[in-house]
Amino acid sequence: MAIQQSDPTVLVIFGGGGDLAWRKLVPALFNLHLDHLLPEQFAIVGVARKQRDDVSFRQHLRAGVDRFSRRKPADEQQWERFAAHVFYLADDFSDPASGPVLSGKLAELEQGWGGRANRLFYLAIPPDMVPAAAAHLQRLGVCRDCQRDRLVVEKPFGRDLQSARELDRLLTGMFAESQIYRIDHYLGKETVQNILAFRFANSLYEPLWDRRYIDHVQITVAETVGVEERGGYYDQAGALRDMVQNHLLQILCLMAMEPPVSFDADEVRNKKVDVLRAIRPIRPEEVHQYAVRGQYGRGSVAGTAQPGYREEPGVPPASPTETYAALKLYIDNWRWQGVPFYLRTGKRLPCKVSEVSILFRPAPHQLFPAAAVENWQPNRLIIHIQPEEGIVTRIQAKQPGSRLLLGPVDMQFRYRDAFKVVPPEAYETLLLDVIKGDATLFMRADQVERAWKIVEPVLEAWEAVPPGDFPDYPAGSWGPESAELLIARDGHSWLQPAIKPE
Repeated sequence: MAIQQSDPTVLVIFGGGGDLAWRKLVPALFNLHLDHLLPEQFAIVGVARKQRDDVSFRQHLRAGVDRFSRRKPADEQQWERFAAHVFYLADDFSDPASGPVLSGKLAELEQGWGGRANRLFYLAIPPDMVPAAAAHLQRLGVCRDCQRDRLVVEKPFGRDLQSARELDRLLTGMFAESQIYRIDHYLGKETVQNILAFRFANSLYEPLWDRRYIDHVQITVAETVGVEERGGYYDQAGALRDMVQNHLLQILCLMAMEPPVSFDADEVRNKKVDVLRAIRPIRPEEVHQYAVRGQYGRGSVAGTAQPGYREEPGVPPASPTETYAALKLYIDNWRWQGVPFYLRTGKRLPCKVSEVSILFRPAPHQLFPAAAVENWQPNRLIIHIQPEEGIVTRIQAKQPGSRLLLGPVDMQFRYRDAFKVVPPEAYETLLLDVIKGDATLFMRADQVERAWKIVEPVLEAWEAVPPGDFPDYPAGSWGPESAELLIARDGHSWLQPAIKPE
C-alpha cells in the first residue's frame, strides 16, 4: 500500500514538553503548516508525565514558535488554526502499569477522521528512556503496521559499538527496520542535501572527483559555544561521540560515495555504507598518528571572556573529556586510495562554521615565472553548510596591471542570493520525509554500527590513557597544537573559513 502525504496523520511526541519539541520540532511543524505541506487531517500529540491541559500546552509551544521559528512571531490566526491540531496527554510511559491513555487518544482521532491514520512516534527523550518508550508502544500495540507506523529515534544511537548493537537488537525486536527512522539533523540541512545534487546532477566536477585530481579533503564543524546547560550529558560523551561518529562521518559519506543507480532510499544508503566499510581501520598502536583530542581552557570568544570546560556547570573539575577532536582517515577503494580526509570539530572555537574543503592537485607543469605565482594557491572547492549556505570555487586569475601576476579569486554561489528565500530548517525537511515515508536522509542500523567501528579504537585508546595536558587550547583559538601537527606531517595546514558569518 502506497503512503500518501495527504493521508490522515498523527505525530506523537514522547517528551512533548521538553526542549527539543519546544525549540525545534513544533516550530518546524508550524512552518510546514504555513507552507501547506501537512495533511488536512493532522494531529500533534505531546506525551509527558507532567499534568497539564491542551490550552496550557499550546501556550507553551507558542512561546517556542515566537522565539525560534524562522517566521517569528507567529501570526495569530495562523497559530490558532495550527493549535487546533495540537493536544497533550499526561502519561508515564516508563511505568509498565500505565493505562491505554495513548491508544484511546489515537482511537478518538481516527474515529473522527473516519479511518486509520499514519502514526508517527517521535522519541524526543533521553537515550536511557528509549527502551521504556519502545516497550510502551509494543505493549499498547499501536505501532504494528509496517506501512503506516513509524518510529523516529534521536541520536545518540548508543555510546559505543556494544550499546549501539544492544539498542538495535531492542528496537528491531519490536519493530521492522523499515519503520525505524534514526534522525541526524545535519542530514536535513539544505547544503548537505545539495552535495548529492552538486555531484550527480552536474557533469563538470564528477570526472575530477577522485584521487587523480583531489589532493585531500577537510571537513570542519566548529562551534563558538561551550557545553551550555548540557555539562552532565556532554561529559559522558565528548566531541568524538557527539559530533564525529555521526555528523562528520555522514558528511564524509556524501562526499565520497559512488553514484547511486537511483534515488531510492536503500540504494543511497547502500552507497554510504560502502564508504564506511572502505575506511581504513585505525589500529590501537596508531591512534596517536591518526587522531588528536583537546579540551578548552579559559579564553575569549568574540571579545567575551569564557570559562574553561572544567569550570562549566555539571563538569567535574578534573574531567578528561575532550571538547575537540580531529581525525585523519583513508578510504581504501579505487576512487580514493591515498587521499587523506581530515575531520575536525570543537567547542569554543573562533566562529561557528560547518564546511567541506576539497583541495585539488596542482597543475602538472608550472609554466609561469616564479615572480608571477608568489600568491599562487591550489584550486579548491568549498561547500558551506552553515551559517552561510553556499558553494565557493577558488581559481587562479591574472591580477589587473601590466605585470603578469596570478592570484586566487572566488566564484561564489549563496543560497540566499540565488533563490531569494530563507531555506527551510533541517527539522522541517526531515519531519516532512517522515510523514512521506522517505528514509533517504535517515541512518540505517548497519550505517550506525559501521560508524562506531571506525571511532571505537580511538575511544578505547583515549580512555585507556587519560590526557595529561588538559586543558590544551584556550577558548577562542582553533584548537590544540597537536591538531596542527596532525595535518602538518603531510605537508598541509587547516584552512580558515572562506565565508564568515556576517
